[in-house]
Amino acid sequence: MADHRAPDYDLAPTLQFETPEQYRALFEETRLQIVNLLLERAATIKELSDTLGKPKGTIGHHVSALEDAGLIRVVRTEMVRAIEAKYYGRTARTYLIGDDNEAGIELAPDHFLQRAASEFAKVEKAEVGTMSTLRYVRIPEDRADDWVERLSDLVSDFTAEERGGETTYGLLVAMYPTDRPHLPDVETDEP
Repeated sequence: MADHRAPDYDLAPTLQFETPEQYRALFEETRLQIVNLLLERAATIKELSDTLGKPKGTIGHHVSALEDAGLIRVVRTEMVRAIEAKYYGRTARTYLIGDDNEAGIELAPDHFLQRAASEFAKVEKAEVGTMSTLRYVRIPEDRADDWVERLSDLVSDFTAEERGGETTYGLLVAMYPTDRPHLPDVETDEP
């Protein structure tokens, strides 16, 4: 049985975005869907087209833009009825995007949050594998760094799960400083 926890091709762990073209290439809905699908396994334009329900020409255009930006590449070819089928894969498991102002691209940071909220709103509340929570805790900065690392590990574990079943689950994780007020610390008389 194939290991579905990792794509069926070699890819780097990370790719740091360095050009405005990389931002422009990725931050479009269909292209985001394509790169997410390619984390499962390499795929042809036809497979991507069938999965996303979009014309092959449209998918080919988006694949070309992603390839030109260095975000995906041909990872193998196969002969199918005398035609060479190209299988595309990501160049890295994780894309590291820096300060969007450096690239001159205005990103909508809440776009993926809005999409996740919309998807979550459609879920039946008693559905298996569903939960949400929001908590606020005042902690020192070094502990915040520890929590970010733990959450990153949890996300990595989630994405490494063996692929199967009929449902794709979303996991939204965020930790961020807020301007929420807090009560002052209680003074003690202990030395």
